[in-house]
Amino acid sequence: MSKKWFRDNGMHLSWLVALVATLGSLYFSEIMHFAPCKLCWYQRILMYPLVIILGIAAVRRDYKLTIYVLPLTIWGACISVYHILLQMGVFKESGTGCGPIACDTDYINWLGFITIPMLAGTAFLLITILQFLTYRATK
Repeated sequence: MSKKWFRDNGMHLSWLVALVATLGSLYFSEIMHFAPCKLCWYQRILMYPLVIILGIAAVRRDYKLTIYVLPLTIWGACISVYHILLQMGVFKESGTGCGPIACDTDYINWLGFITIPMLAGTAFLLITILQFLTYRATK
């Protein structure tokens, strides 16, 4: 894909990924009644504002907002990786656990590896890549 394509569509695509991730998390908690654990809440705290920030950036074609987006997506991806490793048993919950819902609770497991933290991590990583490519296309 060309630089022009990323310059014209990168922010919109990033916004769409953040919107789908936000709606997906709300679906799991509000429709499916899956109670989010503490790590899920941290990932939500980092994802939900991205819908607003990226929406504004897309409408205004403001590529400078990438600098505000990347810390949220990179931090969110790191939490997702830790959460995935916790669910895989690589790490054990310490002390009293993550809260009322254990962070190693596996509500979904599609195809043997797609879990809620995997979906969140994929969204954070995809937004990060799109933001890097969009930023590069504007320079």
